[in-house]
Amino acid sequence: MNPASRPRLLASTTPDIAEAAAILRGAGLVAVPTETVYGLAARADRDESVAAIYAAKGRPSFNPLIVHVADLAGAEAIALLDERAKALAEAFWPGPLTLVLPLREGAPVAAAVTAGLSTVALRCPAHPVMRALIAETGLPLAAPSANRSGAVSPTTAGHVVASLGDRVDAVIDGGACAAGLESTIVALREGTRWQVLRPGPIAEAELAAVLGQASEPVTAQAIEAPGQLASHYAPGKPVRLNALKAEPDEFHIGFGAVAGHATLSASGDLNEAASRLYALLHQGAADGHVRIAIAPVPETGIGAAINDRLRRAAA
Repeated sequence: MNPASRPRLLASTTPDIAEAAAILRGAGLVAVPTETVYGLAARADRDESVAAIYAAKGRPSFNPLIVHVADLAGAEAIALLDERAKALAEAFWPGPLTLVLPLREGAPVAAAVTAGLSTVALRCPAHPVMRALIAETGLPLAAPSANRSGAVSPTTAGHVVASLGDRVDAVIDGGACAAGLESTIVALREGTRWQVLRPGPIAEAELAAVLGQASEPVTAQAIEAPGQLASHYAPGKPVRLNALKAEPDEFHIGFGAVAGHATLSASGDLNEAASRLYALLHQGAADGHVRIAIAPVPETGIGAAINDRLRRAAA
């Protein structure tokens, strides 16, 4: 595709999904909605396709990618799944859960997908557009968030275009993402051990209900999965957390009884807050105030994932 004509804006219709699939089969890049955030998809089995993701995002080569598959069979073609992994897949797939699993020998994924690790991150998405795209290509798709590396993740097609511009061949506009936060990432260790590498829409307690014991704390400094960089999701301005009131130079994002210039949720609904978080960080970045202040958000449920993103945005 001629760079001057990029990105091509596509609808979530069958003909446009077929066009997007053709772009992907030809080693191009397509931004596509998921139930979490918009992903920058490329075929996971071709080195040049995966390299294009890293180049478009300006992503460090040591930061591995999540591979999206159609179903459990697609996952088993790439990774080794034990009974715990199958139980989690049964409980939460399709949906916003990513499993970090041992890479199967000879798996059809480019080496850059795993950043040289012996594990691979897999997810079976629930969004109908992403599922249709995987089915149409007949390929596993590597798909990190469709934004410049380290910046605020996109929850609308407009966010993608503003962040990546002509670095992507096409963008499928499927409206705003429902969850608004990236998937929960869990790593299954030897024996019965497991760890949450990135909090997300599926809470740790929900995982423990399936796995039968609590998660172990993450102490390793090595990057095993997306979203583990200390500074991430940054809006390009200083961010102050737990702010009940704003200073004159701050755009104030409220929650609950703290109104702010805009609110994550006036009613204190954490799911609504998660769905609005990145949109309001984008709004704050575009606002004339030079800093952003954010009201306190409880750590309960998906609040743990919201606060994880906020701490990294403020780092």
